[in-house]
Amino acid sequence: MGHMINIGVIGYGYWGPNLVRNFMDLPGVQVRTVSDFKPELLAKAQSRYPTIQVTTNCKDIFADPKIDAVAIATPVSTHFDLALAALQAGKHVLVEKPMAVSSEQAMRLIEEAQKRKLVLMVDHTFVYTGAVRKMRELITTSVIGDIYYYDSVRVNLGLFQHDVNVIWDLAVHDLSIMDYLLARQPYAVSATGINHIPGEPENIAYLTLFFESNLIAHIHVNWLAPVKVRRTLIGGSQKMIVYDDLEPSEKVKIYDKGITVNSKNSESVYQMLIGYRAGDMWSPHLDMTEALRTEGLHFIRCIEQGERPITDGEAGLRVVRILEAATQSVKRQGRLVELDLERVAA
Repeated sequence: MGHMINIGVIGYGYWGPNLVRNFMDLPGVQVRTVSDFKPELLAKAQSRYPTIQVTTNCKDIFADPKIDAVAIATPVSTHFDLALAALQAGKHVLVEKPMAVSSEQAMRLIEEAQKRKLVLMVDHTFVYTGAVRKMRELITTSVIGDIYYYDSVRVNLGLFQHDVNVIWDLAVHDLSIMDYLLARQPYAVSATGINHIPGEPENIAYLTLFFESNLIAHIHVNWLAPVKVRRTLIGGSQKMIVYDDLEPSEKVKIYDKGITVNSKNSESVYQMLIGYRAGDMWSPHLDMTEALRTEGLHFIRCIEQGERPITDGEAGLRVVRILEAATQSVKRQGRLVELDLERVAA
């Protein structure tokens, strides 16, 4: 495929401008059309990129035979209808996360993309950061050892959403990171949360995810915190990782810390000797390329080479299933909700 790839972007609110800017910078790619309900947002797009066509009707994008791919950056409640229409119009799709509001919708999109042999990719942006890719390398090359836990805090005083709760808005990041790093699925979820504004969705929540082989994950999300924190601890049998996304450069630190259990001569559990290991800390060099650029290049490559995206529809579905289960659990004040692993497996 030697020709220029034309992209239509739907939604020019919070995230759309970032997508447009990154696609405009990619070689062999042209953003042809941007659509949004709000003419004042389209005016911004047009003044910044005079070559772009703008429209308040996204059907113009689906109807344009020159457009190869569509990026969708709209509220989650609209993702399904827009992505389905784009696929049915024969366009490759990059959809914002979370992919859809239910696993039924997510499965329907996967089906449609497979049927038409189109690329369906979910914008799990963090997967494409240098920090997360480095952690994946550390985990897959067994530097960390067996993973014991994944523990994350993602809080800020922030953007209250009206259509989704804080789990769908913030925990989606951690779930997509975990899906990529751990490459295995939780079998059950327990979550608690509460809303402090009557009639609005939960603004604070705690999720616990249970995996086979003694791995546990905990995610704490909150829109009502006085400070912004984005910090993750990953404990392994060999090393431990601290990932702080707000650090300007040393986002990932690896600690040679842990325990050694010496039970050579133990008749009873009381004679077990636990030794503590406290070695060095190091911070690996990270690729500082903007995640959306890396992701955009990957999307284009998948379109041109017929490759399967790292964050494909299946990855989007796995994350949505956990979000659904967590929301069910919150409604029942933390009751354990089991995930059907048969159906979750990619």
